[in-house]
Amino acid sequence: MVFKRMLGALGVGAPSVDTVLTTPRVRPGGVLTGEVRLSGGDFDAEIEEITLGLVAGVELEHGDGESAGLGEFSRARASGPFTLRKGENRSIAFQIPMPWEAPISEIDGQHLTGMALGVRTEVAIAKAVDKGDLDPVAVEPLPSQLRVLEAFLQLGFAFKSADLEAGHLHGVRQELPFYQEIEFYPPPRQAGVVGEVELTFVADPAGLEVILEADKRAGHRSVDAIGRFRVSHEDAVRMDWAGEIDRWLTGLAQYGAPYGGHGGYDGHAGYGGHGGYEHGHEAHFHGGHHEHRSGPGWGAVAAAGAAGVVGGLVAGEIVEEIFEGDEDEGGDGDW
Repeated sequence: MVFKRMLGALGVGAPSVDTVLTTPRVRPGGVLTGEVRLSGGDFDAEIEEITLGLVAGVELEHGDGESAGLGEFSRARASGPFTLRKGENRSIAFQIPMPWEAPISEIDGQHLTGMALGVRTEVAIAKAVDKGDLDPVAVEPLPSQLRVLEAFLQLGFAFKSADLEAGHLHGVRQELPFYQEIEFYPPPRQAGVVGEVELTFVADPAGLEVILEADKRAGHRSVDAIGRFRVSHEDAVRMDWAGEIDRWLTGLAQYGAPYGGHGGYDGHAGYGGHGGYEHGHEAHFHGGHHEHRSGPGWGAVAAAGAAGVVGGLVAGEIVEEIFEGDEDEGGDGDW
């Protein structure tokens, strides 16, 4: 936060709180560190507890369509009860482990358009919880993830946007209640074969699950073709991802995919023979047509910003503001 925020639970003359991140950029599996700085007001205040939560903007699908809101995916306790004296200044250090499945929100110093991640400070005081504002957090890709992302650029794909979808992927070990989809427009030579291609990472300490979904065009219909790769972080850095992705797409163009029922990420056919990882693809036919537009390249996406991305209802919570003060903190631009 740029300015200290008064604790509204106590009214005029109340203490103020400011959360400062010492690691504003972190990778999945890393640790987010910082301080909660409190300044005493015009009277003593009994602080019951201070906790911090990692939150993200998440898309929810339901019968009427989609809505968006905030979902918390990690929480840490910074302090138990204490008395903040009149005029006293106190700093409380904290650490929040960043889950391995944490979504990527920044690449090469550029914000990934469509992503909204932050840490929220909650102060329990006067038998009420002051949830405060959100401080933006940047999650950078692991080296293994970056290699895959670079391969898309090498093949001529153009980044479109990214979002978080509530739910779990079938057949994939997943701890968070959502998964990230990073969307790309295909290169011109593939535009007649596939529409958008979506990339999903599910990481853990041992390795990386890479899931690709392409809407393959089949006449007046489109096919959701699924590719799945499982590889260690070490092997992922050494792999020829551009070659693997290109072979997968070429296979879709040459051989198509079998008929199947409409569905999600289920029944992935895996087979070995490529350095200890497995891959395969499955397709589901469904109606409809996907419009294709040429998209901007890596680092040339129109700025969308985090503000305004999230609104709606998640777990009974209506979101009115997100990441207040983004404009004041600057940055190198958005994807």
